[in-house]
Amino acid sequence: MAALANPARRARRLLVSEEAAARGGPALQAALADRPRLEVLTAARDDIERRLAEGAVHQGLALQVAPLPEPSIADLLRALPNGRAVVVVLDQITDPHNVGAILRSAAVFGAAAVIGTERNSAPESGVLAKSASGALELVPYLRPPNLSRALEDLKAGGFWAVGLASEEAEPLPGADLPKRIALCLGAEGSGLRRLTREHCDYLLSLPSRGGFRDLNVSNAAAVALYELLGRAAPPRDPRP
Repeated sequence: MAALANPARRARRLLVSEEAAARGGPALQAALADRPRLEVLTAARDDIERRLAEGAVHQGLALQVAPLPEPSIADLLRALPNGRAVVVVLDQITDPHNVGAILRSAAVFGAAAVIGTERNSAPESGVLAKSASGALELVPYLRPPNLSRALEDLKAGGFWAVGLASEEAEPLPGADLPKRIALCLGAEGSGLRRLTREHCDYLLSLPSRGGFRDLNVSNAAAVALYELLGRAAPPRDPRP
């Protein structure tokens, strides 16, 4: 439904079961009215399942689409208004469920974008879109070829790189941070790679109790985004 409502999304064909059509009601009909050229086919649930990846959860609706246009880092920087901004930078996070959940948190808390890499990150897919619950249509998802270069471009555009690392002593809550932040998250287990860490201006942790420090990466992203965008005080710029 979010993809149907997104004018930037090129939709090619919709498969819909009779039950899903009835459940969608006026909202589905209104979305389809805005796409008069879209091919809409009524299909049994079993037929939809045969056309999708094994185990895909479809609820009687499947939309065949083209990938969204992907902005460059330069495009993203030009489009950002002045003031506070956070982009989420994913260092080799390949699980589409995690990336989808991070996009969802980014949409809720108002992050400007989520940035992965062309390789070793989750591509746009049905699983990712389903996990994002519509946020893929709202938050730009960039996959540039080189993460270090992307961080350099962000920093040249006024961002400061903040990496989350569970072994760091200084916690994110209460840290005196600038107003434009590239929040860097590493894969579970391996964490941030050496080169990514070297590009970080700050390395911080999330507070924990009882000695257990490792959150799922999508949960860590949600907590960090809440701290940075949900309740953080107005930041200062540490430049002289």
